[in-house]
Amino acid sequence: MNDILNAIALRSTTRAYTDEALTEAELDTLLKAGLQAPTAANRQEIHISVVDGSNPLLAEIEKEKNVLSGVEPPVNFYYNAPTVFFLSGDSAFPWSALDAGIAVENMALAAEGLGLGSVIIGCVKGVLTGAKASEFAQALHFPEGYTFEIAIAAGHKAAGKDPHEYSMDDHVSRI
Repeated sequence: MNDILNAIALRSTTRAYTDEALTEAELDTLLKAGLQAPTAANRQEIHISVVDGSNPLLAEIEKEKNVLSGVEPPVNFYYNAPTVFFLSGDSAFPWSALDAGIAVENMALAAEGLGLGSVIIGCVKGVLTGAKASEFAQALHFPEGYTFEIAIAAGHKAAGKDPHEYSMDDHVSRI
């Protein structure tokens, strides 16, 4: 099986990471994978903010998420990964959410190809588009007129997980 199909088959969400930081080469590879994703009308409007896992901003986002959801989960939204990437898009462009989703999948597959783990994150959308959206957008250095679309955390796996099982019969209709 070729490398791409193998990465697709093996990739699964990682919910435990070592303390080892990503190297500059690993960071650059993940960023390039995201930025090389296709975008509608070739707008290339996706912006990626890179946040170190120890940055207090992540704790602020987690605290606000817990307030909005009314629960205090035992782990944080990024599972203590050493790096979190926040993807934002032009709020006036109707395809930014889709473009960000494509970019984040490229990044997840690139992480798998590097032997890294990743978790795609949507649970903070309410926080990053809610009452404190402009405060967080400024802290995350989103360009003017951009809003949060999706995030991904990445790092060295401390625990693995088997990919999901699926049935073609249950999920595919051939017409």
